[in-house]
Amino acid sequence: MSGAIAIFVKTPGYSPLKTRLAATLGRGAADQWYARAADAVAEVASSAGRASGAEVYWAVAEPGAIAAGVWSGLANLEQGEGDLGARMGYVHAELGRRHGHGLLLGADTPQLAADHLRDALQWCAGTEPRQAIGPARDGGFWLYAANRATAIARWSAIAYSGAATARDFRASFGDRGKWLVLPTLTDVDRGDDLVAMRRELAALHSPLPAQQALAAWVDEIQGAAGGRKGTS
Repeated sequence: MSGAIAIFVKTPGYSPLKTRLAATLGRGAADQWYARAADAVAEVASSAGRASGAEVYWAVAEPGAIAAGVWSGLANLEQGEGDLGARMGYVHAELGRRHGHGLLLGADTPQLAADHLRDALQWCAGTEPRQAIGPARDGGFWLYAANRATAIARWSAIAYSGAATARDFRASFGDRGKWLVLPTLTDVDRGDDLVAMRRELAALHSPLPAQQALAAWVDEIQGAAGGRKGTS
């Protein structure tokens, strides 16, 4: 089987999201950033999926958003219940059950490259236990892929959203297969993360249209912010 990709998303109006980014940009702009970033991640994932024969899903936090058809363009999966670890473990196991191996993404690193996803999918397509991780600069990770399911309790035992998350995750999951480590990227949580994200986006050799549109949007809002500072 060719594997599958799930993009974890929350839905504006259904769940609070990007609260720290909203503290800098305002709620409306933070929601716009999230929608544009999710579109960019989906475009990259779909490109990698077409090249690899992998299915791509939205993994949606809110069943009501699925019922309302908010997240279109890709098949929807429920994240399930419980903490973040439990939900990731549930979705990963479901991808493995349906497609042989699964790759998990968030919507916070739109500067990812399709090559990285294809590499992770190809790495996990082998028969021996394998897994891949994309570290984030804040200590977390922006990608996880594996061709073996892991017990939910082990997923839930990790302290997420911390400076040691990726390190602890790798230590806990070390017996689940050999690792492929992908490039480190910036997860966008706060306003000042946009600068690093924009720099990483500019470094892409062939950004896709949604990534180009996001870059232009970020430049516009940062230019507007600079203009407001200059006139204050």
